[in-house]
Formats: sequence, structure tokens, C-alpha cells
Amino acid sequence: MKFYKLTAFEANGEKLVDETFQAENDDAAKKQGEQLLAEKNLLEKTHRCTSPTGKLLLFHS
Repeated sequence: MKFYKLTAFEANGEKLVDETFQAENDDAAKKQGEQLLAEKNLLEKTHRCTSPTGKLLLFHS
């Protein structure tokens, strides 16, 4: 399992979510990140999910 980082922001830069979670691979992490954002109703907010190597898996601005 690898550690992935999910962050979401308000337009003014305030962090709404700053979580680290584990997933088996990048595809699983992308799905899990989308699910976490949906649960918190943050899909339309600025967000990103990055892999342990710094790869950008999700991004919305």
C-alpha cells in the first residue's frame, strides 16, 4: 500500500481538506480520492490528489 495526499481549498486559499490515505495503486487512489471528495461535497471546490512520487492524479481549479 502507498500513501496518497488529498487537499481541497476555498477560493481564498483556506484548506478544507488535508488528508493522507492509503491505496494499492494510482487508479485505486484516484477513485478513493473522488469518493472522499463526494462524501464531503467538495467535488466542485479546488482540489488535488497526488501520489507518493508527486504524480497529479486528480485536479480541479
